[in-house]
Amino acid sequence: MRVVSTNVTPELLRAVLVFDEGEPLSTSEVPGISRAALELLPGLKGHRCHNGLGLGFAGELEDTELAHLVEHAALEIMAMAGSRETLRGSTSWDFAADGSLTFRVALEWDDDLVALGALRCARALVSALVNGEAAPDVRAEALRLRGLRGRPSSYQR
Repeated sequence: MRVVSTNVTPELLRAVLVFDEGEPLSTSEVPGISRAALELLPGLKGHRCHNGLGLGFAGELEDTELAHLVEHAALEIMAMAGSRETLRGSTSWDFAADGSLTFRVALEWDDDLVALGALRCARALVSALVNGEAAPDVRAEALRLRGLRGRPSSYQR
């Protein structure tokens, strides 16, 4: 999975994620990923999700798009870095227009550098879990991102 583009507006960070042919697209294709994600980011248990089934994100996590996991992981890392927990995100796709391996993730943000760093870390985390590799230290990364908060180079609202 690669982030092929990002666009930061005053309202949203938008990213396009592209998966390689043969890569899993869903959490149901990766045994143990739900449990591992919840262990590494226990705050995901409190995330809500508008999925039409009334499931919280922890319930949705058993069978959802890996891009959706990236979305929620990024929001959780942002919260760990001091962002408001009320920030929202969305994951969408238009396979007819973009191809069957392309997903779009949008994140509300309160500090652009924190949002970009959280997205980068979330993508690395999900990729590591998919590939059975050591996960990045999300707590250390959140602490590093917290230190970026309010830097003059970041766009503050």
